[in-house]
Amino acid sequence: MSQPHLTLYLDPPALARLKAGQHNFFQRVTGAMESVGWTVSAEESTLNARFEAPEKRGYALYHMEEPTHDRALTCRRSYTGAYWHVEAQAARWEWPVAHARFPLRQIDGPEAKHFYRALRERVLGNARVTDEGFALMPLQGRLSEHRSFQSMSPLEMIETVMVRVTQPVIATLHPNEDYTPLERQTLVALANRYPHFRVQEGGTPELLRRCSYVITQNSSVAFDGYILRKPALLFAQIDFHHIAGSVPHMGLDAALEMLQKRQNFAKYLTWFLRDQALNAGRPEFETRLLTHLREKGWPVPSIATA
Repeated sequence: MSQPHLTLYLDPPALARLKAGQHNFFQRVTGAMESVGWTVSAEESTLNARFEAPEKRGYALYHMEEPTHDRALTCRRSYTGAYWHVEAQAARWEWPVAHARFPLRQIDGPEAKHFYRALRERVLGNARVTDEGFALMPLQGRLSEHRSFQSMSPLEMIETVMVRVTQPVIATLHPNEDYTPLERQTLVALANRYPHFRVQEGGTPELLRRCSYVITQNSSVAFDGYILRKPALLFAQIDFHHIAGSVPHMGLDAALEMLQKRQNFAKYLTWFLRDQALNAGRPEFETRLLTHLREKGWPVPSIATA
C-alpha cells in the first residue's frame, strides 16, 4: 500500500516563501503530515493544476481557493498573527465558526483579558486610539454589484447609511481594487449629495484608530477594529459577525441598535482566535492540526500512534 500523499496548491508568492523556508504555516503543515507517515509536495495552483487535481492520488490543500474535489480542503489566515483555518469551503461565511454560537459566559474573564492585552500590544504597539465622532467605511470592490452574500450592493449601502446616520462618514478605497471611472464618478456624486459623506484614497489604518465605529460589507478592517474596541456595522455575511450589527442576520434597524450595545471584545477575540482557529505559532499546532484533519474525514493518525 502506497504512502498517503498531500499536495499543497499555492499561489506563486506562498510557494516561493515555502521553498525558501520562510512560510511558517505551510512548513509546519508539511512537518505534521510527514511525522505521521504522509508524503507532501507543493506546486503552483494553475488552471491546469486545478483541472487535473481530482484525478491525482491522495489529498489536497488549497490556499484561499475553493477545493476541487472531496479529498481537498482549503486554508486561509484568520486575519491576524499566526491564526489559520483549514476548512471545506473557501467562503468564510460558510465556515463552522460563522454558524457557531459565541459562548460569552463560558470564556474565562481573566484569561481573555490576558489574551487580549497581548494581542492588542502586538497589533497596536504604542499607537494612540481615540474616538473623534466619525464612522469609517472601508470600501471593497465591485461597488454597483449586489452579490449573493451581501444584503445590498456597496453603493446601495452608502445610500442606506447616509439617510440613517447623521455623524460624518469617511469612506476609503481599497488599495488593491481597480475602480472604474463610473464608480468613481458615482462616489463623487454621493459625496456632493450628502455633506456628511466623503471619500479618500489611503489612510485606513490611521482612520481606524480615530473613528467611532466601522461600516462595511465584510472588510477585514472591521475585524481589526475589534482589536481597538471599535464596533462594526456589517452589510454582508462573514465569519466574525457575532458581536457586530449584522444587516444580513438581524436587519438594518436591529443592526444599528447593536452599535450602541457594549461588547466584550476581549472574550470574543479569545474565542474566535484562540479557541476556533489553529495557531501556527504554538507548540501544540501539529497535534491540533492532525486532530482537525481527522474531524474533516482525512485518514490521519495521531503523532503518538504514528
